[in-house]
Amino acid sequence: MSLYALCFILFSIGLYCLLVKRNLVKKIIGLGIAEYAVNLFFILLGFKENAEAPIIDKYAATQNFVDPLPQALILTSIVIGLGVMAVMVAISVRIYEKYRTFDIREIRRLKG
Repeated sequence: MSLYALCFILFSIGLYCLLVKRNLVKKIIGLGIAEYAVNLFFILLGFKENAEAPIIDKYAATQNFVDPLPQALILTSIVIGLGVMAVMVAISVRIYEKYRTFDIREIRRLKG
């Protein structure tokens, strides 16, 4: 149960960075932290103690298998998250080239 609490704390740290920080790079890092907290939470939901890989053959003696669906979904989520992160970094670099700052307040003030 403590692992779920740690996932919640990690998500809270990421959400704090998204809501409070004014630097674009810190916001991107916060979004990454929150995303990986959610990924870890879903992986923990599919975990079973003393379970085997879900490969069924004629010698399989146990019925206690790990659920492979969360692992496949999280693999897809990691790839999509990496793409989104790359786009956010590219946009942040373009914003920095134009405004010479990562501060949200300055960017809003320098509209144009």
